[in-house]
Amino acid sequence: MANAQAGGQWYPPEWPDRIRALADGTLTPVAPKRAATVMLLKDTGDEPVVHMLRRRASMAFAGGAYAYPGGGVDPRDDDRHVRWAGPTRAWWARRLGVDEAGAQAIVCAAVRETYEEAGVLLAGPTPGTVVGDTTGEDWEADRAALVARETSFAEFLDRRGLVLRSDLLGAWTRWITPEFEPRRYDTWFFVAALPEGQRTRNASTEADRTVWITPREAAAAYDRGELLMMPPTIATLRQLTAYGTAAQALAAAPARDLTPVLATARLEEGELVLSWPGHDEFTKHIPTGGAPA
Repeated sequence: MANAQAGGQWYPPEWPDRIRALADGTLTPVAPKRAATVMLLKDTGDEPVVHMLRRRASMAFAGGAYAYPGGGVDPRDDDRHVRWAGPTRAWWARRLGVDEAGAQAIVCAAVRETYEEAGVLLAGPTPGTVVGDTTGEDWEADRAALVARETSFAEFLDRRGLVLRSDLLGAWTRWITPEFEPRRYDTWFFVAALPEGQRTRNASTEADRTVWITPREAAAAYDRGELLMMPPTIATLRQLTAYGTAAQALAAAPARDLTPVLATARLEEGELVLSWPGHDEFTKHIPTGGAPA
């Protein structure tokens, strides 16, 4: 079970030993897998709320932590033609810092995971429309096939004659799991607004609870130690508090810096110092023979 320190920061008890092993060369970092996650926003009277889910305590990665819908990139989505609305694949490639095939797969992952885990689909029959109700049995059968990886998202869109609405997404930030973690992800975070006519539901087998909560309320609950979160989650929540509507957040996305945030660990005066560049609140000082402070 992860420790909750510095508010609700997710901090696994095995981290110090793994950091020491990385420092002395006995741990070889695994290559991070590409992933995408979506901060789905909905306007309320005063400020937008964001859709969050709580990962089941039994999950090997970040069990019990609050997060956004997200998951790994499916390599089957990088070469199949996808009907596409919004900025071109070349534009997305430049924005995300990858090639065009990789950009398509990352954007597909963002849209697919939002559908798989929240039941919300950022796609429509034409470039200017979005599907309405996705709760019917046929939709659920398709969603289950996607979750089971029996079909790729590109195949799903093609069979249903849907256009992927990349214009409904805004790339927000990029975080890479620390080198000492056994499961590593290179994750692009996106913002999106809940399409009119669609509703979220807890469709994820990995979550035991979902909430709509203002970023301000979620951050305050984290600070009180009531909500457990990983550093990128609470960092993005704090960033979202600056915006009064979902549209404002989306409008701000193109100017956001996508330089990857990667934690570093160094030995300093007899202790290991774990830090995330640009995010001082997550810094940990770990005595060479003790627990983090």
